[in-house]
Amino acid sequence: MGLFAIRDYRRLFSAQVIALFGTGLATVALGLIAYELAGQRAGAVLATALTIKMVAYVVVAPLAAAYVDRLPRRWFLTGLDVVRALVVIALPFVTEVWQVYVLIGILQTASAAFTPTFQAVIPDIVTDESDYTRALSASQVASTMESLLSPVLAAVALAFLSFNLLFLGTSIGFAASALLVLSTRIPDARPSSHANAWDRAVSGIRRFAATPGLRGVMALNLAVAAVGSIVVVNTVNYVRDVLGGTQSDVAWMLAASGTGTLLVALALPRVLDRVADRSVMLTGAAVLVLAVGSAVVMSAAGVAEALLTGVIWVAVGGGMALIITPTGRVLRRAVDPAGIPEVFAAQFSLSHLAWLVTYPIAGWVATQAGFTTTWTVLAVLAVIGAATALAVWPRTESRAVVPEVVDAAEGTLAACQCACVRTV
Repeated sequence: MGLFAIRDYRRLFSAQVIALFGTGLATVALGLIAYELAGQRAGAVLATALTIKMVAYVVVAPLAAAYVDRLPRRWFLTGLDVVRALVVIALPFVTEVWQVYVLIGILQTASAAFTPTFQAVIPDIVTDESDYTRALSASQVASTMESLLSPVLAAVALAFLSFNLLFLGTSIGFAASALLVLSTRIPDARPSSHANAWDRAVSGIRRFAATPGLRGVMALNLAVAAVGSIVVVNTVNYVRDVLGGTQSDVAWMLAASGTGTLLVALALPRVLDRVADRSVMLTGAAVLVLAVGSAVVMSAAGVAEALLTGVIWVAVGGGMALIITPTGRVLRRAVDPAGIPEVFAAQFSLSHLAWLVTYPIAGWVATQAGFTTTWTVLAVLAVIGAATALAVWPRTESRAVVPEVVDAAEGTLAACQCACVRTV
């Protein structure tokens, strides 16, 4: 509770929670509106919308990091929340698939600028390492509570309301988030050490390429995206078409994944006090590989059991939490304070690049070739990501000072000082 005694963190955390729950309601509604507009091709429509989202995240995040040190971050974050609120309120009125794509493009461009900036603010407000670890876990718990409760709330609401009204909740959430951010004292970003915008935009990516531990994070991003895309993209079609479930059943199955994430996130702060980040994250990769392998076997055997599917979805949520929660600590230790916005933006961009690869596979391949083939391909990608992380991330680096690295672009030595959550 000492963490929440920090006034500005408390307000930022509240803003995150409110916006997350609004986004969670919209995520359920987006899947259902895709099913209404496209029927059995809903997976392909949803995959396209999410691919647009990933393109925005990959391209916009580094550009935002390049200029955020020149902008007042409080007003920047508030304005982006307002944009998102206005876009979401228009989603219930769409009648064509292409309209969904346009609005999602605008919405996710704003989110791509918002999320890494928001993440980089937290280390400037919560400076104690122990408190920061708990701040990361609190953000993960908030994200997982959203994953757990938003589908439940959506399931209850759908018994009485049209799913289009769920978008109204999202818009209200973004507006409330904007007010809370506006009331928070957020320090402006430290000036970047890089002279021009291009160097600022790519400096975080260079850091990832030069640091073994961060290369391990990049590989784990692939494992998370490969398995997580099954839950995000395929749940609606699998539950409706294979399990014969209802709209509410879709929400409950998504809640199963959130349950796994929540249980792990609640336990992680104490675990991370004793166990290295690398060990925890690689354990998460192993859980994900086991879960996706089970999904492939289940589909290939023609077993259509909601309970078994729910157990696998719980494991997926838990494995993702084991990887995502400690990532911020790894990033924070890899850079000096001035480089935090750049490396957070790079992680945001690179992690979503992995989702950009896996979302189309989960949606388009499943539409053409079925779930067994699709999940087999994604299982192979998860194994590649887990094995690569194990190979490139030295065991001793998880709690060590990152050595000096050569800046490939400028040929100068830069000291990597030890110095770290879910998209909104």
